[in-house]
Amino acid sequence: QVQVVESGGGLVQPGGSLTLSCAASRSIFNIYNMGWYRQAPGKERELVATVTSGGITNYADFVKGRFTISRDNAKNTVNLQMNSLKPEDTAVYYCKIGTFDGVRYLDLWGQGTLVTVSS
Repeated sequence: QVQVVESGGGLVQPGGSLTLSCAASRSIFNIYNMGWYRQAPGKERELVATVTSGGITNYADFVKGRFTISRDNAKNTVNLQMNSLKPEDTAVYYCKIGTFDGVRYLDLWGQGTLVTVSS
């Protein structure tokens, strides 16, 4: 059962914009932190941005001022608006959903969506 699905990746020119979307199954309740991570070739997966259930955001230094994370709790979705994209932003972007069922805190991951920034 696929519980987290990302979409919106693709090819974009430097300076362009893309918006990534992540949809968690509506059967998932008690979603807390949500976030986006990315993994470039030959590198470890790294945090891009997170947002708490209260709307507090956190961004990696390399995306501050360019990316915006947002969430819709009613729809169980989290988006990443990416502006002023650079070639070094090229990576597979993954959505992470943090859940707590009253007993355990679990991270749910999407399959990833590829973002390629190139002219």
